[in-house]
Order: sequence, then structure tokens, then C-alpha cells
Amino acid sequence: MKNNKIKMKNKFIKIGKSVIDLEIEALRKTKRSIGKSFNDVIETISKCQSKVILCGVGKSGLIASKISSTLSSVGIPSFTISAIDSSHGDLGSISKKDILILISYSGNTEELKNIIQFANRNRIKLIGIMSKKNSLLYKNSNIKLLIPEVKESGFGIVPTSSTTTQLAIGDAIAITLMQQKNFSKLDFKKFHPSGNLGKKLRTVEDLMLKNDKIPFVNENTNLEKAIRFINLKKLGIVIIRNKKKNTIGILTDGDLKRIIQKNKNFEKLTVKSFMTKKPISIDKNVLAVKAMEIMNRHKITSLCVHNKSNQKKTVGVLHIHNLISANIT
Repeated sequence: MKNNKIKMKNKFIKIGKSVIDLEIEALRKTKRSIGKSFNDVIETISKCQSKVILCGVGKSGLIASKISSTLSSVGIPSFTISAIDSSHGDLGSISKKDILILISYSGNTEELKNIIQFANRNRIKLIGIMSKKNSLLYKNSNIKLLIPEVKESGFGIVPTSSTTTQLAIGDAIAITLMQQKNFSKLDFKKFHPSGNLGKKLRTVEDLMLKNDKIPFVNENTNLEKAIRFINLKKLGIVIIRNKKKNTIGILTDGDLKRIIQKNKNFEKLTVKSFMTKKPISIDKNVLAVKAMEIMNRHKITSLCVHNKSNQKKTVGVLHIHNLISANIT
């Protein structure tokens, strides 16, 4: 009995691995198939002045939704339409400046016929993603993105390898367009303000203290006043500026304790005499996680923040508590 259970478990593992093996081979074939038509897709979408609309039926419809979502997340306006509902008014959401991408493994899906006719009749740019060269979709597409015919799992009838290749092609299109547009992490952040992605992409500017919360003192401020100011601002530092309001140094509460221990008449001494010159400063557009790395590396708890255009002027201060409160670790 025990041996039978072990054999059954091993059989399940073997089946699972065989499914993945088929999909890996399908992806290899798909990779080899990428050529001129892929370039045509990228160039066409990059010139689009309107929306990219995707449609598929069944499992291909689900893949179309995922591709559309990925395109939108990298700054390319996109949505999906239902192949069935399109024949009942939804075709009105497609304009002549849009690009239409239809996904069908066979290329002969009955529900897509009306959409294909509508696109051709209205001269809407049609990109077809299919695996059958003699199909209706292949013959009527302006750009024919032919992906290889692949072996499916589950008696060869369950869409598995084919949907994996469709998804991979969609990802390849989206990421290529993202790089072609020089789409940055900051651009990505605009479309993902919440959740774990939003946290990872928060910038120093999002978390820094600014305006009257910055503990500025001028270079001739005496230490007695500096101590009062540190206690008032509760950041453990003062940032020292010259007459031009350029940052020239920083003084921490730790520095002040050491100064007091060594100087009995410290009150009249100025911050300029004891400050750390050229304090570490960070651009406000840098990711907050990078700021945490810098703090950990230098074993400090605060950073001056500057604009890229003028590193001498401090526009904010970032304290480690700001990062911890935002779950930046």
C-alpha cells in the first residue's frame, strides 16, 4: 500500500515535469521564430497616436487581457474587448487611429470574423497573432505575427503550450516597447502608486521633510543655539548654510556631545568650527531603497536632499525614521 502511494506521487511529479518540458520546448521554438514581423509590430505600436486594443476568444482572450494590462502598465494606453460583445455594439469603441491585436491559435475562430471584417472595412491597423498560416486571421492581418505550432499537454487538446507562447510574445512586445520608449522606473511608478510595487518605487522626494521642517542654521550660529534647534526639530542634526544659502556642512547631536565634553565654554563657539564639511547628499528623484542603502553603508541616520540641477542647495532632509515608517528596509 505504501509503495503504491509512493509510485503514485512519483507519477504526479513526472506528469508535472512533462507539462513544463513541453512548454519550455514551445518557448524555444517561439524564440527562434521572432524576426522581421516582430520589428514591424514594435515600430507600428510605437507610432500609435491612440489606443492598442486586444481581443481573443477563450484562453486566448485571457492572454489578451494580461497583455493589455502589461502594455498599460508601461505607458501604452490599452484595453480589451469581448469577441462576443463586439458584435452587439462594442465595435464602436474602436477608432481609426487605434491598433487592433487579435489573438487566436488557429486563426479561424468564428467569433473573430466580424471584428476582422470591421477592421478591414474601416482601415484599422490589424496585428494578428496566430499559428496557422492559411487561416482567416493570417490572410487579413496587416502585420502577421506567426508563432509556431506547438504540442499541447492533456491529450494534446488543453491549451497549455500555445497560451504560454502567446503570453511570452505579449511580454516580449511590452518590454521591447518599454525600452524603446526609455520608460524608466520613475515612469513606472506613476502607474503603480500603491501596493508593493509602489513602495519599491517610492522616491526620496516622496518621503523627505521640506520647507520649515529642515533644520537649517547659518554658519555663524553658536553651539548653544544649535543645541536648542536640534531639540526643537527632533532630527538629531542641523544643516549648516553660508550666506548664499548653499549647504556647507552638518552637525549631529553626537558631534555636540563630544564637543561639550572637550570644551567647558562651548556656548559661544560656532557650528562652522566643528561641522562635518560636504555632508552626504542625495538627488530627490533617487529611489528611497537606494537612500536606505547609503545610510546603512555610511552608518548615518540622515541625508541632505538636493535637486539634480543644483547639488549645493538642500531642498529636503531624509531621516531613517521616514524610511522605516514607509516600510523601506
